[in-house]
Amino acid sequence: MKILLVEDHPELCEWVAKALRQAGYAVDTADRGDHAEHFLLTGEYDGVLLDLSLPGKDGLEVLRDLRGRGSRVPVLIFTARGSVEERIKGLDLGADDYLAKPFVLAELEARLKALLRRSAGQTPVVRLGELAFDTVSRQPSVRGQPLALTTRELAVLEALLGRIGRPLARDALFEKVFSLEQDVRPEAIEIYVCRLRKKLDGSGVRIDTVRGLGYVIDAVGESPP
Repeated sequence: MKILLVEDHPELCEWVAKALRQAGYAVDTADRGDHAEHFLLTGEYDGVLLDLSLPGKDGLEVLRDLRGRGSRVPVLIFTARGSVEERIKGLDLGADDYLAKPFVLAELEARLKALLRRSAGQTPVVRLGELAFDTVSRQPSVRGQPLALTTRELAVLEALLGRIGRPLARDALFEKVFSLEQDVRPEAIEIYVCRLRKKLDGSGVRIDTVRGLGYVIDAVGESPP
């Protein structure tokens, strides 16, 4: 899943971005409100972590304009503006959750997971063949045994499980796995799909390549589109 992190404090931004990447998210960062708006206009994100006190454009303005365009991307505000009035204002403008600074990183990650899960309409555990994917812990298992995946392989699996039986274009999958800051060619996604296929062997799950459409995950025995 791909997250836009909007925070103008360099050390905090780096700390949060590093933790999220280690957890398997692709993360783009912006340190100005106007830059964040550009990212939101030109890219697709599964979630946004938004500070309010930003140079260029205030976070509440970014949120107001985002919702004004009809976007329903989940937004979690985290800010030092901890007053009840500020919280109400942010929620009224369309924020999905609010976390006051300073915060514990584990709570931020837990709230983000819950937000993304609610937005996707996911059940706590997605099952396909012998594979079970816990959307809360983001832990896959096969026949009850944990399936060891790298952060990139996990990101690929998570993206494909969000569209079981429906193709996901290679470029769209690439966008969900890699951030703009990473100098990686789109063809690299094929490597991670190949590795994931091998690790899913015997699980009753397959990943098909559909010419012109991308990749699709489904149970063995189901016909690709």
